[in-house]
Amino acid sequence: MEHICGLAGNASIELCRPLRTLKEEHKPLREQMEFLYNLSVSIEEEKDSEKMKEQLENLRDGIVQFVSQLDPHSEKEEGVLFPMVAKYTGKDVGPIAVMEYEHDQAKSNLRTFLEKTSQLEAEVTINELIQMTQLYNEAFHILQGHFMKEEEILFPMAEQLLSNDEKQSLDIQINSK
Repeated sequence: MEHICGLAGNASIELCRPLRTLKEEHKPLREQMEFLYNLSVSIEEEKDSEKMKEQLENLRDGIVQFVSQLDPHSEKEEGVLFPMVAKYTGKDVGPIAVMEYEHDQAKSNLRTFLEKTSQLEAEVTINELIQMTQLYNEAFHILQGHFMKEEEILFPMAEQLLSNDEKQSLDIQINSK
């Protein structure tokens, strides 16, 4: 039973290099997310639909760039870390199921935003523009909580669960992606 209790995580644990790498990748992603969120909020506060459309195009450009940096990070987690941890915790329930669900939800919101903003119609309404920004806002909130869970629970848990050989394999695989 002690082993299960130890799965709660401990953010003060010193992380091995590959887990530190994943954690450090969150910082620039967070900075981009916050910048884009502030832009999204300013769009929602704008009253002029033409200015909103112009700002929405800027938001879209920023999200395209953000996704191009988020995807490789997510692939390291989904393709390498999550399967390694799932060997100990299971994949269908528990922390890995939550992590994968949050990845899917955030990606779905970002993908839908990009699809809806790919060709804005001339007659798009202010409400439709706001609905588009809310897709990003939802992804922002999901990822904000997700990063915190990884840093405070998943990464410390992985540090405790994975063997030295697994950590070495994780390091090689993460640094090759």
